[in-house]
Order: sequence, then structure tokens, then C-alpha cells
Amino acid sequence: MSKTFITCAITGAGDGPKRSSLVPVTPEEIADSALAAAIAGAAIVHLHVRDPDTGEGSRDNDLYRQVVERIRDRNRDVIINLTAGMGGDAVFGGDDPLPLQNGTDLIGPTERLSHVKKLRPDICTLDCGSYNVGDGNLVYVSTSDYIRVGAKRIRQLGVRPELEVFDLGHLRYSLKLLRDGVFDAPTMIQFCLGVPYGAPADTAAMKMMADMVRDHDVIWSAFGVGRDQLRMVAQAVLLGGHVRVGLEDNLYLKRGVPARNEQLVTKAAEIIDTLGGAVMSPEETRDLLRMERS
Repeated sequence: MSKTFITCAITGAGDGPKRSSLVPVTPEEIADSALAAAIAGAAIVHLHVRDPDTGEGSRDNDLYRQVVERIRDRNRDVIINLTAGMGGDAVFGGDDPLPLQNGTDLIGPTERLSHVKKLRPDICTLDCGSYNVGDGNLVYVSTSDYIRVGAKRIRQLGVRPELEVFDLGHLRYSLKLLRDGVFDAPTMIQFCLGVPYGAPADTAAMKMMADMVRDHDVIWSAFGVGRDQLRMVAQAVLLGGHVRVGLEDNLYLKRGVPARNEQLVTKAAEIIDTLGGAVMSPEETRDLLRMERS
């Protein structure tokens, strides 16, 4: 029987709280939702934090600390994955691109890891390429040098990187770094599908990515955004990967029915079971990833 681990992306940094009151905002809400997701079967919880007053995504180290401590006080088993993707937003002007416009939150690769240095989670993300974010002039910036600097720093901190790839070029560069010995084995890669404008959330894109990593010491997971989330769970299981669900990427159980994180995890577990698989525990996931217990 094949086994699959589930990651739950708890809150993200987008406008989810404006669209659903079930998206957690405060450190207590984020931690409680992560713990509920773990009970439902998530081996890994992927965490952003938000400003408790505005609901907007935040880089505040103390907010991360509060969330991590609340989780660890009640659950020492679940694997904690902190985002390190905040601080990459550049909003350009129209005909004259500079100066950068309101909405820009752009810092260097070392500062993006300041909370990782303080908290030493099990895993942190490393975004492996730049891309246009939807329509308009917002670009997420992660240059080739930024990726190398981030990878080196994460290794120094003793944290496992999860490589976030939003398109085929991101994956090509990630595999180049893997061949260069930048990452320890096995390398975790997350296929991020359906984000405007990266690779689409469809079978062809996921299969191409899965084929690209097949001959490498890679453990991959995938997610789709919005209505494609649960469909991509099934597709990842069929292709031999692992899965991610959660309110960062999708707000609904089905059309018109708002979801909680633990409900999305339960649904993913049901899909895995229906397809003849089984859900991996945190301990089994640590063994698969060759990680020490936190």
C-alpha cells in the first residue's frame, strides 16, 4: 500500500480573511487551526502569519514565535514548515518602472530568513524563481543568486528547505542546484500549480514536473489553487507524489461551502484512502525525509 503525507497550508498571506471568516488571523487562531489540521491527519503544517489588527500578511518575527510556541506546547510531533517567501513583492510603475510603487515589500534573501534563524523550524520554504503575480505590475522576485544565497543559509541553520516551484523554469534551476550539491538528499520539492501566472493546475503540467524529477533523489508534493485543489490531490496520489491542501490555496469544500483547514485535510485523507493509499503519520514522514525529531 502506498503512503502519502499531507501538508496543510494554514492561512497564507493573501486576501483570504476578506473572503472567508474561517481563515485564521491571530497567532492563537493560526495555531489552533494548525493543531486541528494535525489531528485530522496533516503530518506537516505550513505557516504564514498575519497582522492581528489588519489581517494582512506579516513578516513579524514575534508573531511567528507565538504561533510556533503555541503549537509546540500542545503537539511535539507535527512537522512545522515556516514560509520564507515573504519580502519578495515588487510593484513597478507603468511607463516609468521606478521608483517601486505602493504594495512593494522587497528584502534580500538573508533577511527573508530572519524568523527561521530565530525559531529553527523543521522545514522552511525556498521560492525557486521569479514570476508575474496576476495582472498588473506585481512581480515576485527570487533571482538565481537569491536562491543560492537562501539555500546556503538554510543549510547553515540546519533546516530542511522545501523548494517551491511555480513553473518549469523554476524546476529546471532547482535540479541544476541539486546536481551542484547545493541541497541535501532527499530534496523536498513542492509543485505549486494554478497560481496566476505560473504552471497550470492540470494533469499535463504535474506529470511533466513529476517526470523531470523522476531520476533524482527528490520527494515531491503538489497543490492546486481554488477549485482545483482537491482534484490535484487525486492527481498527485496517482502520480506517486504527496499532497498539500489548506486555506492558503482554497477556501471551499465545494461550491458555496466555506471550509476549515481540518475539513480540507479530512477530504484529502478520504481521497487518498479511496485511491487505495494510506495517510502517513508525522513520524513516518520524518523517516521518509530523513529528518531528526524536533
